[in-house]
Amino acid sequence: MEIPRGDAVTLTQALTRIDSRNPVLTPGAPGESNIAATLAVILERWGFDVELSNAVPGRPNLVARLGPAAAPAILFAGHLDTVDVEGMTHDPFDGRIVDGRIYGRGSTDMKSGVAAMCAAAAIAYDRCGGNPSRQLVIAAVADEEYESVGMTALIDSGISAEWAILTEPTRLSICPAHRGFVWAELDFTGRAAHGSRYDVGIDAITHAGLVIAELDELERVGLRDRSHPLLGRASLHASTIAGGIGISTYPDKCLLSVERRTIPGETPSSVLREIESACERARATRPEISVAVRLTGAQLPSDVAVDAPVVTAVAGALAAENLPVTIEGLSAWTDAALLNEAGIPAICFGPGDIALAHAAEEYVKVDEIESATTVLTRIATDWMMERW
Repeated sequence: MEIPRGDAVTLTQALTRIDSRNPVLTPGAPGESNIAATLAVILERWGFDVELSNAVPGRPNLVARLGPAAAPAILFAGHLDTVDVEGMTHDPFDGRIVDGRIYGRGSTDMKSGVAAMCAAAAIAYDRCGGNPSRQLVIAAVADEEYESVGMTALIDSGISAEWAILTEPTRLSICPAHRGFVWAELDFTGRAAHGSRYDVGIDAITHAGLVIAELDELERVGLRDRSHPLLGRASLHASTIAGGIGISTYPDKCLLSVERRTIPGETPSSVLREIESACERARATRPEISVAVRLTGAQLPSDVAVDAPVVTAVAGALAAENLPVTIEGLSAWTDAALLNEAGIPAICFGPGDIALAHAAEEYVKVDEIESATTVLTRIATDWMMERW
């Protein structure tokens, strides 16, 4: 596939036309192998040193490098997988430009960001005369939409960088922080009995309701003043509930799942303690409540200081290109948290609107791709030419 060197818009169209739905989320979906192979060919033609390696069998990460291998590096990173296309109101793999927008699944989350960072790196390399003194690393990873096995494998491989920019959709805002999450299940045990035998039956669903009331109090009052300057307050909601045998039977089981969105400074263990405390408060009035709380998933929040070098670099490039400099929090979780945990300061900055990610209508504005490419090009050029 011939893509003009440094053409982020055409590259976005090409990547959007490749089905890269995550096969864990959509059984039978192709995953990242086709898109990674296509991008590898394009970047090799553009002069990158490219490596493909499986994060898990059949699902590769792509790492592409420009500049001296032993030199200090910065990292531009993104993911190649997308969510499902069910319910979309337009062709999910069309990639055409209509009214200044590229439509398709992944166009905003985040194939335009991947295209912008690749194009910017190639243009910056040319501006350095093909002889940069520092290194720029591109990483396009698998599985961010489910379990982040791609970024985890990249970190485990020993990737290093002074700092990183993830080109997630931020509408060209600088996002140094985003929330984390904790998923928990509460397994209530009651006693099955005929609906007329109140003296024997123990209602597991009612017990779940009493705990939900305590969790709602935590959400409305306990978390109200727990906030972050860019992210606002922490939150909690009940996600799913299941239980019961029949309308004339006391339910012996009820399974409640909850999601707690966390802010920097909070941990999975601290959240589990909050949930268990809510159960204890309910049990204080109903001692027969029997519930087991277990963690089913968690990712830490991400937080980089607003005066960190990576933030300063992006802000300076935006200002130099006469674009607005906006610093805000990102609501969604990203792989930036894993890089920060590994000691590589990472922020998000890219084209597209996170509100359109996973949506029935997904598109990205062409002018945002072009602006993102211009800003990233300036950052990459200044880095590789040691201007700061």
